[in-house]
Amino acid sequence: MDRAEPPIMAAARQSTLAVYAKFDGAPLGEVALTPAEAADVIVARAEAGRHEARALPRHERARLLGAVADEIEQQAEEFARIIALEAGKVMRQARKEVARCVNTLRLSAEEAKRLAGEVIPFSAYLGSENRSGHYTLEPLGVILAITPFNDPLNLVAHKLGPALAAGNAVILKPSKLAPLSAQRLVEAFWRAGVPRQALQIVHGERALVEHLVADRRIRMVSFTGGPETGEAITRQAGLKKMAMDLGGNAPVIVTADADLDDAVESCVSGAFWAAGQNCIGTQRILVAAAIYPPFVERFALATRRLRVGNPLDEDADMGPMISEAAARRIESWVEEAVGQGARVLTGHRRDGALYAPTVLLDVPRTARVWRDEVFAPVVSIVPFSDLDEAVALANDSESSLQAGVFSRDLDTALRLAEALEAGGVMINDSSDYRFDGMPFGGAKYGSLGREGVRFAVHEMSQPKVFCLRRQPAVRP
Repeated sequence: MDRAEPPIMAAARQSTLAVYAKFDGAPLGEVALTPAEAADVIVARAEAGRHEARALPRHERARLLGAVADEIEQQAEEFARIIALEAGKVMRQARKEVARCVNTLRLSAEEAKRLAGEVIPFSAYLGSENRSGHYTLEPLGVILAITPFNDPLNLVAHKLGPALAAGNAVILKPSKLAPLSAQRLVEAFWRAGVPRQALQIVHGERALVEHLVADRRIRMVSFTGGPETGEAITRQAGLKKMAMDLGGNAPVIVTADADLDDAVESCVSGAFWAAGQNCIGTQRILVAAAIYPPFVERFALATRRLRVGNPLDEDADMGPMISEAAARRIESWVEEAVGQGARVLTGHRRDGALYAPTVLLDVPRTARVWRDEVFAPVVSIVPFSDLDEAVALANDSESSLQAGVFSRDLDTALRLAEALEAGGVMINDSSDYRFDGMPFGGAKYGSLGREGVRFAVHEMSQPKVFCLRRQPAVRP
């Protein structure tokens, strides 16, 4: 195995990217920037690495993934602190992300052993009576994984774990806004014994990504990020497989018979977890008119109790957004909505990158805070008169990952869940619940394929058929 530092990474040290804490701007470290002209060498190394990855026996892939999971678990507090500093998540949330990362890697280790094809019933077809065979699931080759800042450890694991479990080589490009968690995770893979050619990490500008995306030797691009970037990638990529999560605009329906306190508590968490920078975060809450006043009152009270500040403070409920520019962006969106008639129930205060949890009422359907993904701690609460209206309001978005329904009546909950246009519907839970083993992806614009370990492993594999035609018996 190639233990030496790749020459291309050594050359890239001519330029570095400094990383700063999102709360106070304190320097955290730096990563080497990879120049765009290095793309060809990177892909060539990955091409060699795909043969090494494919040759690893399944039990060895499982062992490597398990070893990385063990190391992350042993260093859980250190990883959580890095996430809190570079991404702004409060420690309670950062610790949960680390635990999920460990689970994602262990699920990947299990799938490395399970990945299998099936026997094909050739004799079920006329003219194929003398044939038998099966298919296997083979690696695609080289996968380019591009990850966002909001879950800088676990979303990386969701790409690396399944890709390596399936026997692929991976080039990882994490977000420039929070690259340290990903860098440390990759280094853990290298220490476990994953060949460095089979797993590379690059940090670079748009030109580097464009070179990598367009390279014909890349057989799949797995991207999580914004729709504009996703569209650009599809235009540049050419003929290769795509897996994309381009965000959502999650609705939650609260019916008149719902447990009011449970719905409020769950939706407050769903709306403001990770400062709202969550693609399945609760963005639009649709409440039955009969319980709208008490719901709004309790929701506002619970929101005002949230403590916003330093993510390292154990008492903090919410930290800063990823940048002051991001906070300014959502501040302007809310101002725009207010100018169109929306009312601010609470929040809408900014201090640098800190933006107070904000609740809006009377939001017009033309406002961006209703129409587009806010990716910020802003939620709109709207009353509805009947369930048909609730479904129409919930489905009034072209991007849809997950939704939520609160109701004590199972029949009502299931009917609503069937009518909602979403990749997943959480019943008696907010939209932001996710188990790392379940299929995860959207139902409308902005989603291609599915994540969730077993499903991602299959996305990163391709069937290969083996068919045997029996020769006629030789007569003596």
